[in-house]
Amino acid sequence: MSTQNNKIGVVQLTILTMVNMMGSGIIMLPTKLAEIGTISIVSWLVTAVGSTALAYAFAQCGMFSKKSGGMGGYAEYSFGKAGNFMANYTYGVSLVIANTAIAISAVGYGSELLGSTLSPVAIAGWTIFTLWLATVLNFGGAKITGNISSFTIWGVIIPVVGLCIIGWYWFDGSMYINAWNPHNVPTFEAIGVSISMTLWAFLGLESACANTDVVENPEKNVPIAVLGGTLGAAVIYIVSTNVIAGIVPNMDLANSTAPFGLAFAHMFNETTGKVIMGLMVMSCFGSLLGWQFTIAQVFKSSAEEGYFPAFFKKVTSKNAPIIGMITITAIQTLLSLMTISPSLNKQFNVLVDLAVVTNVIPYLLSMAALAVLLKAENVARHKYKITVLVAFVGSVYSIYALYAAGEQAMLYGSIATFIGWTLYGFVSYKFDLKNKVV
Repeated sequence: MSTQNNKIGVVQLTILTMVNMMGSGIIMLPTKLAEIGTISIVSWLVTAVGSTALAYAFAQCGMFSKKSGGMGGYAEYSFGKAGNFMANYTYGVSLVIANTAIAISAVGYGSELLGSTLSPVAIAGWTIFTLWLATVLNFGGAKITGNISSFTIWGVIIPVVGLCIIGWYWFDGSMYINAWNPHNVPTFEAIGVSISMTLWAFLGLESACANTDVVENPEKNVPIAVLGGTLGAAVIYIVSTNVIAGIVPNMDLANSTAPFGLAFAHMFNETTGKVIMGLMVMSCFGSLLGWQFTIAQVFKSSAEEGYFPAFFKKVTSKNAPIIGMITITAIQTLLSLMTISPSLNKQFNVLVDLAVVTNVIPYLLSMAALAVLLKAENVARHKYKITVLVAFVGSVYSIYALYAAGEQAMLYGSIATFIGWTLYGFVSYKFDLKNKVV
């Protein structure tokens, strides 16, 4: 669709939505899923349905909500300022954790590229260095960050889409079947174990409705783009991770820290594999760069609302919230040290599960508030019924994702959430005191 009056059409918005989700979410997926087996394709299908339901519901939130603040604004319809705060707080926490996991992905691919074996302490050290490098590069402001990220995203698109198209030539059906459930894990348990990792790949779908103001016919095109982008990403995720399982032996894949590079090495040669690893490192770092800036912006907007400390909203002449960036990266440094593990994959998995748990909380708050939001904005009854039903499906999936994340992730995620309630107590007077009768 052509653009008019500098507004983007449904095709461009759909592609933008897919790119936002893909980022770095996919590059370690084949390794995690190989630990379960190719039975994880069922997890993909469950996640695709759940994520599509969430994407549709968020598209409706974005279309009808009159409150600012994204998921916090949606949550406020049912849960007031406390819900707004908790949605922003848990979303901010999840991004801090997720970015640490992205940095670990970059280190994993980088070490494979250079052919070096890193100790657990060295992995933590390089992860911390990567995080600080991304932060410092963001000091120049959003324009520089945007230019770098729009270039580096091709480092993941080219290998992943390429594998989906040409990988079938090397695909071995018997290898795929033999990897179905190599550890004979009960079916329901096997599906559950990989749910958090497949949901990880879709994190960011909620940001797809942020471009409503620059879209042609947004009431029609935003839901189409959000659904199309989510389904398009689902197809690429499912095809690429499953074709790899028929190219690389299951045990090799499960022990790899650079699965896409390993796949291309099997298909062509070691040099090609190294080139793919280099592209993935570039893409991963570009994604990290963009998300580090995004986190600082999330904390900045929350500080402007009065939720977070005022120093998060201080910016430089280039509109970069440097003090906030430094504070966030210091927290990520501690997180990198706290999750040191003998296995890079294990460290990555711990962080991903925790990121998913904290990210699902604002999802649940938004889904629960959607009925009130639609009623408040006088949405037609037929539209109301369909949207609330879809939001309920998204909520059920989100709760299942929490269960599937495991006890440890739920424990730490719950503690992080309880800390949020405590913190809200220190700022709630700004919003609630005037409503109290003394």
